[in-house]
Amino acid sequence: MAIELANRTRVESFTTLDGSEIRELAGRRGGPARHQSLAEATLGAGGQTIEHLHRSSEEIYYFVAGRGRLRLGTEESEVSAGDCVVIPPGTRHKLWAAPDADLVLLCACSPPYSNEDTELTEPAPAE
Repeated sequence: MAIELANRTRVESFTTLDGSEIRELAGRRGGPARHQSLAEATLGAGGQTIEHLHRSSEEIYYFVAGRGRLRLGTEESEVSAGDCVVIPPGTRHKLWAAPDADLVLLCACSPPYSNEDTELTEPAPAE
């Protein structure tokens, strides 16, 4: 078996349904993982995601840079680099980045992330 290395500088980013820019390093788009995915997500300074849930996927967010706020269900908490949170399947969640810096996190999903498993729970902003 050959070692397959993914490097963020060689992985093209895309925008998820919730408005995050992600680079999937392993998973359906990014590599050989079949039962999970790992992505680096960036939420621009002052930005926010669209509140959403994943019907099947459990997510783990590990924040690597910046600071912001996270809502899980009806509870909110400040988040910053070094924080980690588990998001159970079916749990509504939303992120806000602080106005002065991007919020960067690693997002692990099992089963792997897919748009089909994502349900927006608030309206998308008008373009």
